Amino acid sequence: MQDKKIIGLALCSFGIFSGLTHASDSTANTTNSNQEMSIDETSSTSASIKELRNIKAKNFKVNANAAQPDEVKDPLQPLNRKIFAFNDALDRTVVRPIAVQYQAKIPTDVRESHQQFRSNLGEPWNAVNQTIQGRPLRALKTLGRFTFNTLTTLGLADPARRLGLDAEKENFGTTLGYYGVSSGPYLVLPIFGPSTIRDGFGLAVDTFGRPQAYMNKNSLYWSDQALRGIDARSQLLDLESVLQGDKYSAMRDIYLQRKNFVIAEKKGLDTDGLSFIDDVSDDDLDDTDTTPASK
Repeated sequence: MQDKKIIGLALCSFGIFSGLTHASDSTANTTNSNQEMSIDETSSTSASIKELRNIKAKNFKVNANAAQPDEVKDPLQPLNRKIFAFNDALDRTVVRPIAVQYQAKIPTDVRESHQQFRSNLGEPWNAVNQTIQGRPLRALKTLGRFTFNTLTTLGLADPARRLGLDAEKENFGTTLGYYGVSSGPYLVLPIFGPSTIRDGFGLAVDTFGRPQAYMNKNSLYWSDQALRGIDARSQLLDLESVLQGDKYSAMRDIYLQRKNFVIAEKKGLDTDGLSFIDDVSDDDLDDTDTTPASK
């Protein structure tokens, strides 16, 4: 931490020093131009925040779905688009290029073993959610998967699937939806991406259900989190062609429709017509520890 502070101070000092030693008419003009752009961006952000003042308490009681008008499902859109632009820029410049190299350089078998290992670590939390949902038999099946896969392959493979013990990914946001808790409006989270008020709260609870949450916050922990994000992003590369036109709107509607499909499926309701992206898996849309700009 001390090293990071020193580096940050050095960068700030370098910026100030450069500004003093390279001052000229041309750089002054550039500075003025940048200042004008900064003022424009600040004004735009301020305008977006001011628009949020018009949102009423009733706007947060909505159960958002893709078919609703934007003002119903997405009253926070001015702010959401700002956060989306940040996530998208981070994805294009940093996360996606690394994910492309990760997919190209790391053998498929290694990537799949890593994905399965992480998935296996999440099985106990899946079982907890299934128990809360009042589905104890499903929870026992999930615990059976976890036990069998851990004892036979340390969780690096999924032989339990061949025994009919299929995976069913869970999170606390889905559990709340299972009991009829309204989603609230669509929400874009910095770094984590598409969500809703309900799912954002669920994400905070899910954090405590992961074994990694109880690791020491050292370099190993942060390396694990970074690898998880890069791996999750690499799995979404093939889905980018789905996004046509306004990426923000496309991602929002895919997320909302898929979430409603998952909840309806767990409740045994009719799901015909609820999902229009058949090849998008739960893991693809629910793994939120990644920059989501191109999901």
